Amino acid sequence: MIKFKCLACLILAGLLLSGCTPGSTDPGGNSSILIENKGSDTLVNLALAWTEAYQVIDPSVSISVTGGGSGTGIAALINNTVDIANASRQIKKEELDAARKNGVEAYEIIVARDAIALIVHPSNPVSQLTLEQVSGIYSGKFGNWSELGGEDRPIVRLSRETNSGTHVYFLETVLRLGDSESSLIFDPRTLLLPSSEGITLEVGSNPNAIGYDGLGYVTDAVKVLAIAESETGPFVLPSAATVNSGTYPVSRDLYMYTNGQPEGKTKAYLDWILSEEAQAIVARLGFVPVNP
Repeated sequence: MIKFKCLACLILAGLLLSGCTPGSTDPGGNSSILIENKGSDTLVNLALAWTEAYQVIDPSVSISVTGGGSGTGIAALINNTVDIANASRQIKKEELDAARKNGVEAYEIIVARDAIALIVHPSNPVSQLTLEQVSGIYSGKFGNWSELGGEDRPIVRLSRETNSGTHVYFLETVLRLGDSESSLIFDPRTLLLPSSEGITLEVGSNPNAIGYDGLGYVTDAVKVLAIAESETGPFVLPSAATVNSGTYPVSRDLYMYTNGQPEGKTKAYLDWILSEEAQAIVARLGFVPVNP
C-alpha cells in the first residue's frame, strides 16, 4: 500500500510539473508557450511593458523577464539557456566565439536606442561638461567640484556594476574616450551600484554625487548635464531628438539576441517589438524608437 501511494504521488507530481513547461496545455485546452527573456537591467522595464502588452495580443505566449545585467543575458545565450538575451551593449568577439564553440550562433536585433545621461544633484551649479572632463572625473583626475566650476565639494562618483552593459559602454566610450588602446579604469573610489534606479536615487539625495543612467531612468529628482565632445561645444542635452540627429555624443543601440534567426512564437514576438505599437511604448518610457 505504501509503495502504491508513493507511485501515485510521483505520477501526480509529474503531471503538475508538466503543466508548467513550454508547449503545455492549460485546463481550457489552449497551447501555452514560454519565452525566457534575460539580461540588461536597462531593458528590464521596457521588456516588462512589452510583455504586458503582448499578453493581450497573444495570450498563448507567456514571457518570463529577468534582469541581472547584459553579461548575465549574454552568458545565458552562450549556454543556450534563454530564448532572448537583452543587452545594452553589442556582444563582444570573444563572446561570439564562445557561443559558436557551444553550437550557438548569436543573431542580433536592435530593438530601441538610448542616451546615457550624466546626472548630478539639482543644487549642483555645474550644468555642462565635456567628455574629457567626465573622463577625468571617473578616472580620478578631478576630485573636487571646484576644479570644474562648482563648489568646494568632493566628487562622489557613482557607476553601474561591472556586469552591466551600461558600465562597459561607459568605460569604453566615455572613460576611455573611444580609444581601444587606452588602459584607463574607473577610479577605485567609484561606488558601484546594482541598478539604474539606485544611481538616480543616490544622486537625488547626495549634493556631491555624479552618476550616469539610461535616459529612461532619469527622474525630476536629478539634474541632467549638457555634454560636448570638446570645449568648443556644442553642449547638448540628451533627448530622443538629439539621439536621432546624432548631436548627443553618448548614445547607443539596445539589443536582443537569439540563437540563430528567431522562429515561431519568438519570431512573432520580436517582429511585434519592431512594430509601431511596440515602439510607441519605447517612446513612452523615455527611450528612443528605432523607427522614429
